[in-house]
Amino acid sequence: MRKIVATGLAALLASMPAPSRASGLEAARTLFQRYQQLADAYDPALADLYCDAAQVRNTRRHPDGTSRTLELPASRYRDLIRAAMPVAQRRGDRSTFSDARFAPEGDAVRITAMRHSVLKDYTSPVSLRVGACDGRGWGILEEITESRP
Repeated sequence: MRKIVATGLAALLASMPAPSRASGLEAARTLFQRYQQLADAYDPALADLYCDAAQVRNTRRHPDGTSRTLELPASRYRDLIRAAMPVAQRRGDRSTFSDARFAPEGDAVRITAMRHSVLKDYTSPVSLRVGACDGRGWGILEEITESRP
């Protein structure tokens, strides 16, 4: 009897679509597209994409080969984004993204891409882990970036 139930359950599960993975990837693509749109528009609402518990880490790589890693709580990073947007717009400081890749990572999706700083003319990797957060849909759970002075 157990074998019949297990076989039936396995058949039922195999016949069900896997919406969580496909819908998760689609949600991640939509979120990344929104991220780029808000950044291109210098819209401070970009800050609202970060979950309350988001982990933000930036490694600043200096020409002499040294580096310094800075970790910020989401609340402080949101404040920095909101304050920086008008300044970035005046300076024409924007980024473009290429080679975006999306990979499931548990209940979340890891987005990796290359970010090009138009003002400073360098390219560096960016990694975002996105998923459900704060009871308000999908957002950024983790951001890992590199920058140069």
